[in-house]
Amino acid sequence: MERKESGPVLGLESSCDETAAALLAPDGTVLAQRVLSQIADHAAFGGVVPEIAARAHLAALDGLAKDCLREAGLGFADLAAVAATAGPGLIGGLLVGTGYAKGIAAATGATYLAVNHLEAHALTARLPGIAPRAPEFPYLLLLLSGGHSQCVAVEGVGRYRLLGSTLDDAVGEAFDKTAKLLGLPYPGGPALEALAQEGNPAAITLPRPLLHREGCDFSFSGLKTAVAQLVAAQGAGALPRALAADIAASFQAAVADCLEDRVRHALALCPGARALVIAGGVASNRLIRARLEAVAAAMGTCLIAPPVPLCTDNAVMVAWAAIERLRAGFASPLAAPCKPRWPLDAA
Repeated sequence: MERKESGPVLGLESSCDETAAALLAPDGTVLAQRVLSQIADHAAFGGVVPEIAARAHLAALDGLAKDCLREAGLGFADLAAVAATAGPGLIGGLLVGTGYAKGIAAATGATYLAVNHLEAHALTARLPGIAPRAPEFPYLLLLLSGGHSQCVAVEGVGRYRLLGSTLDDAVGEAFDKTAKLLGLPYPGGPALEALAQEGNPAAITLPRPLLHREGCDFSFSGLKTAVAQLVAAQGAGALPRALAADIAASFQAAVADCLEDRVRHALALCPGARALVIAGGVASNRLIRARLEAVAAAMGTCLIAPPVPLCTDNAVMVAWAAIERLRAGFASPLAAPCKPRWPLDAA
């Protein structure tokens, strides 16, 4: 079947607990998008249950994709390419998304692209409309999510140099675990940020792991453990709200201090960086955004942060990464496997 040279690209995201589809024009214009959150499905368990997530993706993905096509007045046969997150992520969800995308590609002749979820985050800042001017390569990426804390030199599409990563817990994981210790609902990050607005960030002394150390690796396990010990010392029962708010504010301030320090080191290791880009769910935190914006300005560069809906998992970033890869001459065979573990520097 003859492949189309240009046309709309359908992106699919099913790596964790959001099912999403998005349709983009070749220039990056978003024609339609849908995101279905599974928070309610997992809230009772305090975290994502892989089997429940996979079944939810299977039930929802076809409808979301067809909704996008219907909104744009297009059909599957109009697609030039279809892309799906192939990793990293939960294997069940990855199989659902890639299997669906491969079926469309096989039936229509559309080009298939297996997209690295981390690369999709890395390239989101270049999507038209995110910044007054798309960042040119190279730039520094600070990826902050539930599963990843990384400083990456983005040197081009498919060209990534890892400068530092977490030695233990990812920053989003630390937020979620700390929120759980404080008795906050899932997902913990946004709930902790909201509670921190009521507290005093200087009320409680907490550790700043790796502060002022060489390099730009991260460590958040000790910070989380310090909070756990503090909460345990209060005895059984719910914490007084004022104390919980002070702990939340102090924890958030400690994380911001660590990120600020690590980014200073990363920018020093990447002197040609034309921008500091932050991505991932934790990049939506307002305090962290403000602190990193100040760091970027002090070091002679600018901060680019996608709007909050594009920080969390979404299919717009998957479709845009596919467009970037198509322009660079990449495509994927239908036999391309899912990769639950897929380092960005191996994308």
